[in-house]
Amino acid sequence: MQGNSGMRFAKLAIGMALCVIAGRGALAADARASGAAGASGTADGSAGAFMLTSPDLPVGATMPTIHLLNDNGCTGGNQSPALDWRNAPAGTAGYAVSIYDPDAPGRGFWHWSVFGIPASTHSLPLNASASGAVAALGALQAQNDFGTDGYGGPCPPPGRPHRYVISVHALRSLRTSLQDGRPAAVFAHEIDALEIAKASLTVVYGR
Repeated sequence: MQGNSGMRFAKLAIGMALCVIAGRGALAADARASGAAGASGTADGSAGAFMLTSPDLPVGATMPTIHLLNDNGCTGGNQSPALDWRNAPAGTAGYAVSIYDPDAPGRGFWHWSVFGIPASTHSLPLNASASGAVAALGALQAQNDFGTDGYGGPCPPPGRPHRYVISVHALRSLRTSLQDGRPAAVFAHEIDALEIAKASLTVVYGR
């Protein structure tokens, strides 16, 4: 009887020791996971989701006249909107910006595409396209679907309003064979290949 009791006690002691070892292993795994989570973050060290805003385009607003095309029956200012973005993901080497109308007939319509904005830049001023602000950053501008380089404002045909999706794309590299004036669809292909995150806002306009 004493021998059996001793064996049971020994087995119990071994089992408790294994539980302690397993518990320590789990705590170490949790610590490693917490460290990995803490190592991740945004390119500027801040917290939160990648976000795009514009002082010129309030949430839910229609496209202001200053940003509309000044041609084809539209009488706008044809100025690109001011944009601000924050919380780009870690690993962002630079940015691209685009404005796209998915409601245009066919494959949609590109109004603006910019590639090569430095990672240290987190905003574009009003009229950055025509004022030289984009060029001063060393960035490239595509030919929009109106056939002109740079920004071309909204001017949809009369009828239902169109959506204009404005996006900033975080890119893993700025190495490219793109050149100023290449079609916006070509820019879009390159941007898609290098994109690691995207933040967008949408405004509408109809006439």
